[in-house]
Amino acid sequence: MKTMKAVSIYSYGGPEVLSYREVPYPHPADGEVLVRVHAAGINPVDWKIREGHLKGLLAHTFPLILGWDVSGVVEAVGRAGVIRLKVGDEVFSRPDILRDGAYAEFIVMKESEVALKPKRIDHNHAAAIPLAGLAAWQSLFTAGGLTSGQKILIHAAAGGVGSLAVQLAKLTGAYVIGTASAKNHDFVRNLGADRVIDHTTQRFEAEVLELDMVLDTIGGETQARSWKTLKRGGILVSLAEKPSQEQAALLGVRQAFVFIEPNAEQLAELAQLVDAGKLKAIVETILPLSDAARGQELSERGHTRGKIVLRVP
Repeated sequence: MKTMKAVSIYSYGGPEVLSYREVPYPHPADGEVLVRVHAAGINPVDWKIREGHLKGLLAHTFPLILGWDVSGVVEAVGRAGVIRLKVGDEVFSRPDILRDGAYAEFIVMKESEVALKPKRIDHNHAAAIPLAGLAAWQSLFTAGGLTSGQKILIHAAAGGVGSLAVQLAKLTGAYVIGTASAKNHDFVRNLGADRVIDHTTQRFEAEVLELDMVLDTIGGETQARSWKTLKRGGILVSLAEKPSQEQAALLGVRQAFVFIEPNAEQLAELAQLVDAGKLKAIVETILPLSDAARGQELSERGHTRGKIVLRVP
């Protein structure tokens, strides 16, 4: 039986349950493409799934290959149903999170989840965009309806989602405020933020009021304190946990919870922005696939500037 190298889990647990080994080689069905992985992004959802935090929400079975940020080259296509892509195309994707992921030499994905990667950047940087880019896009525009002239507060503005959200919000013409530690203030300003608040020394809810939108990537106390910053009719959009409908109604504001969906059309728009030099992928650390455990540990500690990426040989 043909095999490939991959990082899988066979049970929930800490980084020690990540297993780098030979696993069966996948084959594309109709409407699917087989992609040779060149790079896979690491995201908080990876270690949250590994630790079992999402087992009530997502129905996974073991063994499971983690990683749902990928850039690579189309190796093969299904016998039927593949229309846009062909063997040799360089592509990137945030694939279906209920299927095996990209911590592997090869991955099978639906064509509808895959877009041509930006030409301007390499695979390592392209792999940093899909999940975080779609999270930012679907939060700002699909859920939040952000428009030019509005004021938005973006939490964790130096992180994977935050760094792309700052850029997209500024491109839209919004007034952008980000929270970040002092060491990241210049970095966030260079991404386009009009103002940066040090979340370690300042209470953001005392600094900004009458906002049109808050993008919450943290949850917990940060989300609870964010309600105070919104004007009536404003919206709190969270990627971390569902905001309270009752609290929103009480304050005369709106709320939305975003669970990221694969979307090739939105990925194509992000790729166009990258190729036009209007959007930058931020990669802080590149590790070999065999070091996936170390990458997840770094992600879980937080304080990452941009993304952590696994290089796949």
